[in-house]
Amino acid sequence: MTADHDRDGAGTPPATTPVRGTRLLELVRIMDTLRLNCPWDARQTHASLAPYLLEETYETVDALASGDQAAVREELGDVLLQVVFHARVAEERTDGTGYDIDDVADGIISKLTRRHPHVFGDLTVSGPDEVTLNWDSIKAAERAAKSGGSGEPGPPSALDGVPMSQPAVSLAAQLLRRAERAGAPADLAELPPDAPGVSDTGRELLALVNRARAEGLDPELELRAAAQAYAGRVRSWEAR
Repeated sequence: MTADHDRDGAGTPPATTPVRGTRLLELVRIMDTLRLNCPWDARQTHASLAPYLLEETYETVDALASGDQAAVREELGDVLLQVVFHARVAEERTDGTGYDIDDVADGIISKLTRRHPHVFGDLTVSGPDEVTLNWDSIKAAERAAKSGGSGEPGPPSALDGVPMSQPAVSLAAQLLRRAERAGAPADLAELPPDAPGVSDTGRELLALVNRARAEGLDPELELRAAAQAYAGRVRSWEAR
């Protein structure tokens, strides 16, 4: 090799860029080890882990609200652990319903590809509003297909798949959003005074959620901000 050849760097291997996602594989291996060798991890089930998934999700929302990016990074890791943990538990099932972390990833890859034909297909869209319309249309077709294959009674609904166990304010907001996109009359949100099991306060709360949405606000986040402001006032009162 000549000196000029060496000086030009022609004999130096090109620098390689680390492949993103390699640490995820390490996390999967660590989860396998914990499941086999840690008494606490070994005994967990989907049901026992459910509260942690909810807790970590709320902690992530708190971190996002704080703007502390180090905290956000940490809490996202905790949420990711829950995903890997649930997939590892499911992998052990022997009743034919088991799946692993690759199945989980494959499911979301397929869903994202299917719901973005303007990115992964030949569909052309005019902007984000049309993307939303296409997304809703594709979701509706998916719900219809699931309903037809499961033998469940009744036609598919725009409200299918809404998690009814979520906090009430966010539940109301999601139901209102889904119904609006489906073209439901706006006055359906105006509950009558004799609505079974609903108090005047409940009707007013639903109306406030609807008002927040009309103003382009997230009612869950707005109430959370108000609650935090109230907590600050209480602490100030206690300090005095």
